[in-house]
Amino acid sequence: MSDPRNPKVDFVLRTIESRDVHFLRCWFTDVLGAMKSFAVVPGELEHAFNEGMGFDSSCIKGFTDADEPYALAFPDPSTFQVLPWRPQTDAVARMFCDVRMPDGRPFDGDPRYILERAIARCAEAGYTPSIGAELEYFYFKDDTATEVLDRGSCFDLTSLDYASDLRRDTVLTLEHMGIPVEYSHHELGNSQHEIDLRATDALAMADSIMTYKLVVKEMAIKHGVFASFMPKPMNGQPGSGMHIHLSLYGDEGENAFYDPDDAQGWGLSEVAKAFMAGILAHAREMSLITNQYINSYKRLCSDDLAPTKVAWTRSNREAIMCVPMYRPDDADACRVVLRSPDVATNPYLAFAVILEAGLDGVRRGLSLPSPCEVARSRGTHSCQMHESLPENLGEAIDAFKDSQLMREALGEHTHGFLVRAKSEEWRRYQGFVTSWERDRLLAVL
Repeated sequence: MSDPRNPKVDFVLRTIESRDVHFLRCWFTDVLGAMKSFAVVPGELEHAFNEGMGFDSSCIKGFTDADEPYALAFPDPSTFQVLPWRPQTDAVARMFCDVRMPDGRPFDGDPRYILERAIARCAEAGYTPSIGAELEYFYFKDDTATEVLDRGSCFDLTSLDYASDLRRDTVLTLEHMGIPVEYSHHELGNSQHEIDLRATDALAMADSIMTYKLVVKEMAIKHGVFASFMPKPMNGQPGSGMHIHLSLYGDEGENAFYDPDDAQGWGLSEVAKAFMAGILAHAREMSLITNQYINSYKRLCSDDLAPTKVAWTRSNREAIMCVPMYRPDDADACRVVLRSPDVATNPYLAFAVILEAGLDGVRRGLSLPSPCEVARSRGTHSCQMHESLPENLGEAIDAFKDSQLMREALGEHTHGFLVRAKSEEWRRYQGFVTSWERDRLLAVL
């Protein structure tokens, strides 16, 4: 029998029986954010809750090596959901897992644990983070090319937006899985779309983003098309970002970012300003996490709408961070938005380093610089004088590898793996001859 002191486990076991669930998928991610899974039958589930399920962790990128191939996956009963796109007879459910070592210690390379550790540090400082996300992606005819489904643009409807039904099915599936959706619409690019998730606690949001990506792809397959979260899949079209909405709540449930009496008129508390200053101070160092692929920098450097300046703003798209002013007198609406991350990031690691950077600003009492706004009288942008994000993966590696905060936030294991893996990726890319080079040089040199 299940442990009567754990009602969440009891709920899972009862639901499995009542919903005719015959397969339980245990989900976790590698360090780069790729979803991993294995299935257990219901008869093994109590053992999995109590003892964990052993697996060969040396097969997972960023986990252990062949000399230490043993790890245990412990399902988190609070993440149990029946998969609505699977048959409801002999149904399939999923749970996210925490990865531990054979002696019961949390595994240092488990992205979920890394985020849980950052959340615990927030709690020690008296704060609970609240995070929302705007995620963009493209639909293509198939996975072999970038043939778009429509020529629509931002917020287009009817005949230009052929994917309205597909987005609708995706939103309904997400809501069936307990993931609240705030908005969905056609984005700026041809066949580009966006679905925004309502803010919740940081761990639940990271789990929701991983589920979101799978649901988007599953619904696309169901409709006979392909969905891609590649940051910059096409020339001449915008890239796909993941705007992250952040706020901290205090022990009394108040928004610690809001201060209606802010002397500077921004509506921001001193905590918010220091938190934002911390993110700006570490923005270049954490780009390897928030923008982890070579292609990520094609979005940042060739997309006029992508932010590149390490600054904050209320209206300037060049700045990486903004403070929305939709409802300036609403305490719960007060938040900051980090616009530089892309949809290919590992959300567990991204949230972890962002929270750690903000907390560092709060601990050190960093001062927030003035906002970077559009100087309309001169037709210029005041952001031009600010430092830029790394222009390529090589610069991002250089900023990341020497960062003490990134090392502390991620742990030596994960930090070291990312430096090695991304350095090798960059080395291989630098030696690869592209069609762009051949088209311009082969016939003339």
